[in-house]
Amino acid sequence: MTGLLLHGGRVVTLDRGDRIAEAVAVVGDRIAAVGTCAELAAWAGPGVTEIDLAGRTVVPGLIDGHAHLDREGLKHELPSLAGARSIDDVLEIVAGLVARAAPGEWIVTMPLGAPPDFAGMPEGLREGRWPDRHDLDRVAPDNPVYIKSIWGYWRHTLPLVSIANTRALRLCGIGADTLPPAPTVEIVRDPASGEPTGVFVERHFMPLVELSLMAGAPGFDVAARARALRRSMRIYNGFGTTSVFEGHGVAADVLAAFQSVREEGRQTVRANLVYSPAWSLMGPDGSPAAVLSGWLSWLRGRGYGDDWLRLAGVYAEIDEGTDNRLRARALPQTGWAGFHYDAGLPRGATRELLLEAARCGVRAVGIWPNMLELFAEVDRQVPLAGRRWVFGHVSLATGDDIRRMADLGLVVTTHTNRYIWKEGEALRQRIGQTRENEIVPLRAILDAGVPVSLATDNVPPSMFPTVWHAVARQARGSGAVIAPDQRLDRMTALRAACSAGAWLSFEEADKGSIEPGKLADLAILSDDPLSVAEERLPTIVAERTIVGGQVVFDRAIDAPDALKPEPFLPAPVPAARGVGP
Repeated sequence: MTGLLLHGGRVVTLDRGDRIAEAVAVVGDRIAAVGTCAELAAWAGPGVTEIDLAGRTVVPGLIDGHAHLDREGLKHELPSLAGARSIDDVLEIVAGLVARAAPGEWIVTMPLGAPPDFAGMPEGLREGRWPDRHDLDRVAPDNPVYIKSIWGYWRHTLPLVSIANTRALRLCGIGADTLPPAPTVEIVRDPASGEPTGVFVERHFMPLVELSLMAGAPGFDVAARARALRRSMRIYNGFGTTSVFEGHGVAADVLAAFQSVREEGRQTVRANLVYSPAWSLMGPDGSPAAVLSGWLSWLRGRGYGDDWLRLAGVYAEIDEGTDNRLRARALPQTGWAGFHYDAGLPRGATRELLLEAARCGVRAVGIWPNMLELFAEVDRQVPLAGRRWVFGHVSLATGDDIRRMADLGLVVTTHTNRYIWKEGEALRQRIGQTRENEIVPLRAILDAGVPVSLATDNVPPSMFPTVWHAVARQARGSGAVIAPDQRLDRMTALRAACSAGAWLSFEEADKGSIEPGKLADLAILSDDPLSVAEERLPTIVAERTIVGGQVVFDRAIDAPDALKPEPFLPAPVPAARGVGP
């Protein structure tokens, strides 16, 4: 017999009785037994690797309900400008890249600033301004240089800024007569000559310049995305995550990267993917519903794939604007997004698509508030109960909204980092303190019988800040508690980070708890999430992560600098002061 025996710790099973055990035996890729050390002593023997937990806590592998797993590794794919404190520092880094590049070769870098937020720029530079094309030309007269903007949701503040040198502007055909592609884009110009300075300012969260004006700069190819995905998996494993659900949908290039990593045998995070349609590539013939009918063999039900990689369901949203259609012109490039920008349709076409999906057993996922009403319209013609359609990014929900979620049999995923930690205070000011229980109302949603899967949205990649948000509900800066009646106890929050994710992907029989017969996806943690001081909850990391009975991450061996928890921790806050601001 070959397997593992973990013993001498606290095993938080998350079974129906919330049992705390001492040991787990694993045979192959499945859990064979759970119990006391004495009860499982007989499982030791030849071919069995023993892991002495030394009092550590083991939990089921965490399941991220809206992960954007692919995005994390991309932050390491391009040269970093982190640490630059002046324009001269930036130029020194660029000069080093030029020295290693061939003449005329593109140089594309990460944004200015340091991950994960890339905040404090340009005031963080000694000069207090952005570098411009003239600065970059000093060290790169013959190489096109482009400094990318951030993905706006990393920071949730505007503007986004990217910078090109003269050679890059010329190659992309940008001059004095070039017009911005949208009202939200500014091409900064020299006041005297009207020529572009090379600085682009954007007032939207999803970059447009790199996919329009600067589309001539190289983007991420499938090989780069596969490299990034492998690194992403190590990072997510480093925080105990063993499975993800990609509720925003994945574009074709991200799917290809997943398939590449799977075929290499290097996948260490199980992935359930939702299809992100690129409607502009579908051609003029046929309605969205008719197009969907051609996908039914591989999108209906649980779709196609296996326990490691599965594609099922369709992402849908209402989009009647023009910016996303402009972004979609760069396809197959999707930049930081990893989903198709043109996955949205006008409301009538979205309703038609959802009706066809319901009729044919294809699950739909929506993440914007207006999708709840549309789901209800579909339900009046084709009942949705039991289909586990997904409603994500829940920020505000009234009692009527919650009753509707329950009636529709939805599964909810939440982005607590944004709507409690970063924007909870602003949301409360907007709707008033008398309505604050509508802000990410986790307790009320669960009490209504609606499953809630916690999610990171990749900001940050660790699930433990999301557990902390659910328990503490503190707002960034003030430390005020947002809607204290909606707090979850720690066991419930941990279940939302593990078991609910299994329900989200129809895998509750295989994942989400530590019980015999289930997949051996386990995380040995640095601290016990049930007893560690509350302020330390978001700092928990995995010491070892096991997927399918194999140790895929060992912090003593595998942890590069990128896996240190510090960059992902919330800033210190004062002690909670109740419900007041």
